Amino acid sequence: MDFELRRAREKLEKEQRERKERARLKVLKERKAKEEAQKQKEALEAVQRSRRIDAVQAQLKADQQMQENLLAGRGIVFYRLLEAVPYQGGGDKIKLPPSCFTELSDQGAFDKGPLYFQLSLVQESSSSIQDIDKEKQGTTHSGVLEFTADEGSVGLPPHVWNNLFSEGTPESPLVEIRYVWLPKGTYAKLQPERVGFSDLPNHKAILETSLRQHATLSQGDILTVNYGELAYRLRVLELKPSSSVSVLETDIEVDIVDPDTSSEKTDEHVLMPLSFGISQIGTVEEGKFVYYKFSIDNNVIWEKLSSGNSCIEVKLESETGGGDTDLFISKHPLIFPTRHQHEWSSHDIGSKTLILSSKDESLSVGTYSIGIYGFKGVTKYKISVVVQENFNQKVGQQASSSVSSMEMDTEQCRNCKHYIPTRTIALHEAYCRRHIVVCQRAGCGVVLRIEEFNNHVHCDRCGQAFQQVELEKHMKVFHEPLHCPCGITLEKEQMVEHQASVCPLRLITCRFCGDMVQAGNSAMDVRDRLRGLSEHESVCGSRTAPCDSCGRSVMLKDMDIHQIAVHQKG
Repeated sequence: MDFELRRAREKLEKEQRERKERARLKVLKERKAKEEAQKQKEALEAVQRSRRIDAVQAQLKADQQMQENLLAGRGIVFYRLLEAVPYQGGGDKIKLPPSCFTELSDQGAFDKGPLYFQLSLVQESSSSIQDIDKEKQGTTHSGVLEFTADEGSVGLPPHVWNNLFSEGTPESPLVEIRYVWLPKGTYAKLQPERVGFSDLPNHKAILETSLRQHATLSQGDILTVNYGELAYRLRVLELKPSSSVSVLETDIEVDIVDPDTSSEKTDEHVLMPLSFGISQIGTVEEGKFVYYKFSIDNNVIWEKLSSGNSCIEVKLESETGGGDTDLFISKHPLIFPTRHQHEWSSHDIGSKTLILSSKDESLSVGTYSIGIYGFKGVTKYKISVVVQENFNQKVGQQASSSVSSMEMDTEQCRNCKHYIPTRTIALHEAYCRRHIVVCQRAGCGVVLRIEEFNNHVHCDRCGQAFQQVELEKHMKVFHEPLHCPCGITLEKEQMVEHQASVCPLRLITCRFCGDMVQAGNSAMDVRDRLRGLSEHESVCGSRTAPCDSCGRSVMLKDMDIHQIAVHQKG
């Protein structure tokens, strides 16, 4: 009996404990559910609050952007996201779709003067289709050339393209374009990437000519200035009054600072200074140039040269062990003489010397460039420029000695045709017939020793005489066809003359604007051709300017005729 009561009591106690545990777990579950519900409610409220804040901030940002656009565009709001397409052209003017013209015209943008745009590269990168993050990679400014681009695209010239995509072209080159107003520039600081730009004759005028193709400048951009076949890259370091300015119809003070030589790369188009009487030693590789420059000032040196008693001797001494060089000299504005653009040249094997005297019409006060060309192999050389005194006196002494020999009692040698004193003529002729040979080729008649005559040859094309070892170089230098960039093919002598006076791509100084420009083809007007005007000068000279005497507007190319015919001024 007691056993059954004890078991019943234990069973009852167990059931009570289980009920209490279930009740406790139920309370905990309900409490946890309430806490989860509260957390979800708070999270939902936080999300809603964040969305409301983001919406307010987005609205504020949009309002701020609208205000900035209104301020930047002086009341005109224009924004487009277009795909960039390159096109070949100069300057910084872009091509926009026709719809942009309509939108800008409706807002009266054309009544406010030239159009300027801010271009920003937009790169789309996303981990999912729904999440797209637009990040601006580069920014520059430009003008507009025309409204002929395809809808949805914008045409970018090389200047704008290279500044926007300086780190490489993305897969989808999207560009954000905004209309902005830019102040007129007053100051610009530029830095060439390499040395040599300041060596250009009147380099600031060349820079001004290049800037005429631009509408804007932006700080940090790279400006490319072309001079003939050379291209110089200048970085825009500083601008005033703002970091982006307009360069249309304004005068800008330009400072050009020295390039950063610590990052200087090897470039053969560098003029190294060369002083009179001081030699320079160097090495030139095959197919490459090394350039030097020297100046003839208007003081002592030119006085010596103009007197006729002195000359300039340019001497190039080179090692002939497997290598050879050529020597070229030009006068500025041709600052880099080449194989077919130069004033003086020497193609002798080994060491070579060029004499510049006042008898040369091309010699005058100015700066001269020396080009050492590696014709074959790697050659070590020593270059020097010296002023030789008593130049005419030495020549006169040689001439007087030859005349005095003619006045003596002499006879002409029947072999070498030289005049020999009569008392020794028999001995001379006996020796001369055994050791001396005269070239019988018509027009040659050079006198050589027998061992030299075996190597004496003539060019089949031009008839020039030289040693056998010089034939290969002569044929390569003077008779190998050269291709001019204008498309014509000529030999060296004809090419030098062609590029100096005929080639439409040659650089000339315009007599009306003073810029270095390509000559172009012959002028269309017959009268301009008779005056010797180039194609550029014919167009440039058609601009009018007021006459200083009467104030009448006269074309620049007719100003001299007007002064003579109307004002009798010669």
